[in-house]
Amino acid sequence: MKLIVGLGNPGPNYSKSRHNFGFIAIDYFKDITNIFSDWQIKSEFRSFLSEGLIGEEKIILAKPQTMMNLSGQAVKTLADYYKIAAENIWVIHDDLDLPLGILRVSQNSGSAGHKGVESIIKNLGAKNFIRLRLGIHPIGQTFFVTFFKKLTSANKFVLQKFLKSEETMVQETIKKTSLAIQTALKEGIAQAMNQFN
Repeated sequence: MKLIVGLGNPGPNYSKSRHNFGFIAIDYFKDITNIFSDWQIKSEFRSFLSEGLIGEEKIILAKPQTMMNLSGQAVKTLADYYKIAAENIWVIHDDLDLPLGILRVSQNSGSAGHKGVESIIKNLGAKNFIRLRLGIHPIGQTFFVTFFKKLTSANKFVLQKFLKSEETMVQETIKKTSLAIQTALKEGIAQAMNQFN
């Protein structure tokens, strides 16, 4: 059994923001594979859940409905209930250190300042879960000229919505992420790393 978690902030105010890239990507993966149940809110887990089978393995998809910084509370509750070890938990999240369009699959790394990942590490007491890191740093001068001259912190930047000019790259990234997940499930994490990193 595996738990695949997309990270984001709940509510319409955060919809389509950079920090919700995990939500966007896991929604696409669920829809494109067409093997998962509809999202259902599970208050005891503070998450939307969807379940499906790939081969004979049960896969649980989750979108925590805590705020991003408390994501680990929901993930810990799910891990305990389903008895899923950290190495069988996959987390999809935005990464400010990577340019938009870049995907990195990694394991056993630190949070690099990402509050959602930091919360998961703290609550699980482990960092050996799989991470699919989706770049959100705009390409070229856009990052500095458009945002950092106007915004005082990265915290504000990640809550901004993607620009219209970035929509094509966003779509390419979520397609690539979906393929990476499918490859990892069928052929293993090492193959996904080799193919998509």
